[in-house]
Amino acid sequence: MVIPIRESKLLIVEGRDEVNFFTALMNYLALRGIQIIDYAGKTNLRVRLQALRNTPNFHLITSLGVVRDADTDAASAFQSVRDALESAGLAAPAQPLSPVGASPQVVVMILPPGSNQGMLEDLCMNSVARDPVALCVDSYFLCVSNQLHRLPGNLSKAKVHAFLASRDKPDLRLGEAALAGYWPWDNYAFAEVKQFLRTL
Repeated sequence: MVIPIRESKLLIVEGRDEVNFFTALMNYLALRGIQIIDYAGKTNLRVRLQALRNTPNFHLITSLGVVRDADTDAASAFQSVRDALESAGLAAPAQPLSPVGASPQVVVMILPPGSNQGMLEDLCMNSVARDPVALCVDSYFLCVSNQLHRLPGNLSKAKVHAFLASRDKPDLRLGEAALAGYWPWDNYAFAEVKQFLRTL
């Protein structure tokens, strides 16, 4: 697998939604010169990093950022990224958001930052916690729980879908919603993500 290198700064993210999310945020911040690629799910990170390491133009990369969801255990998710980096012969940071190495410098972000568990969806919902519709979303899932005596398998993703159903275009995915300007980039919830991108 050959990964075309177009920029000296590279951001590797889990999937398509993350590509769109970070593209929208970088546009908001007017950050240029960062290439984003996805590794199609956390189980593929090791293979994607090894392929990247073997790309002819790899020596052009000066800065590498890796993003992964915490899922149920942020420490385990971070260790998994470290293992994948080491397997590819790349510098592995001792902790998230701490750059290490040179040519390339490597920095890792586990989402949402500062939390023991969660995912990009939780970060986005944190950013709209004071939106009046957030109360409606909570009430909706309380009703679902009362009626069905269960909640959706992935409540974080379900909450994002419910929230986005209230917007002008109700059928957008999280990343598409980011490109449409539905997430409030000036919210404090995105502060560490912005700093992470500037570190690149």
